Amino acid sequence: MSIRILTGVAAAIAFCSFAAHAQHTDRSATNYDTPVGELTVRSGQPGPRAYAPPPPFAQLSGGKGYISEADAQAYDLLANDFIHADDNRDGRISQAEYARWASTPR
Repeated sequence: MSIRILTGVAAAIAFCSFAAHAQHTDRSATNYDTPVGELTVRSGQPGPRAYAPPPPFAQLSGGKGYISEADAQAYDLLANDFIHADDNRDGRISQAEYARWASTPR
């Protein structure tokens, strides 16, 4: 047998041995035995954030007739959706655009 085959077999055995030590208690955590003790790896997504309802247009616009991208930073959801709320892509959200955006379910 060649060295490459033996190396491949050794690597496969080591991998299978390591995988056999993994204990799956649930889908979000896995435990591994290591030379210095047990290692637990947890994974998952954070839960959804709760947001207050959209603030009034006048509050975000500061008395202007539009909401700028800087103004939108005061409400995370609008800042995240600014390009979608700005229907005519003029860099400003009008009161009508804001009303349409605010009425869209999230």
